[in-house]
Amino acid sequence: MKNIDFKRVDDVQHHLDEQQYIANRELSTSLFLALKMKKPIFLEGEPGVGKTEIAKVLSKIMDTKLIRLQCYEGLDVHNAIYEWNYSRQILQIRMMEVEGNHDKEKISNEIFGSEFLIKRPLFEAIDFGNDSTPVLLIDELDRADEEFEAFLLEILSDYQISIPEIGTIKADNPPIVVITSNRTREVHDALKRRCLYHWIGYPSSKQEFEIIKRRIPELSEKLGKQIISFVQALRQKEFYKLPGIAETLDWATALLKLGTTELSEEITKDTLGTLLKYQDDIERMDSQMTHGLVQKAISDVNLI
Repeated sequence: MKNIDFKRVDDVQHHLDEQQYIANRELSTSLFLALKMKKPIFLEGEPGVGKTEIAKVLSKIMDTKLIRLQCYEGLDVHNAIYEWNYSRQILQIRMMEVEGNHDKEKISNEIFGSEFLIKRPLFEAIDFGNDSTPVLLIDELDRADEEFEAFLLEILSDYQISIPEIGTIKADNPPIVVITSNRTREVHDALKRRCLYHWIGYPSSKQEFEIIKRRIPELSEKLGKQIISFVQALRQKEFYKLPGIAETLDWATALLKLGTTELSEEITKDTLGTLLKYQDDIERMDSQMTHGLVQKAISDVNLI
């Protein structure tokens, strides 16, 4: 792990920039404070705006391991924190019985040792050791049940985990914690109070153009600006799922692979599946809307 001392917000922004992550001043400030105050950062925003990428970039900057917990409905302590290796425990019990050891207390002490413990992401981040500090990504927390948030409170408060058979395990070096949410539901205030909060919105035209220039350098400036102008205008429309930065990059890559040099209605219709992910949205994108957005993208190209 690199021992990087961020003395100023500019240092954070510089390192993010080196990793091709274009961040505004507000996000860089939130990250700087989270690192300095050793508090989790809670990133909320629409899907595809770069929330998850922040954790990945931080792990690269710090040259440390990224531990990811992908949240989903029904996620519980066994999948997120730890569980016992039951098959190995049963095997150990049988081996001890074969050896003539029938002492229940001794068997219990033997099979509930740390070697029979399966570490899940939260446990791994807490019990990582004192040589390095991992980045813990708790991704899409809003997809998990509200009850799961209670499991996180102890961890985010004291960076420790309580296991009845073993005791309390406390982190030597607290992990760098990044929590993301798409805001499909509200996360409990008790959890948010333990974090620094930042909302990541869609980037400006200039920011998004800079992103695709860096990620897809072979894309022509003319087509790149047309793509950004189209996507920015598209986000002003009423759709179930608006395209994020990830979709913009996918669309730009698709157009490049097809040998496109200038946006047209035909190529836009043919490639809508890279931008819009729901059939209702694609059907809503009729010929009139497509024509208007394409013409606007072509005429506004010099405004970016």
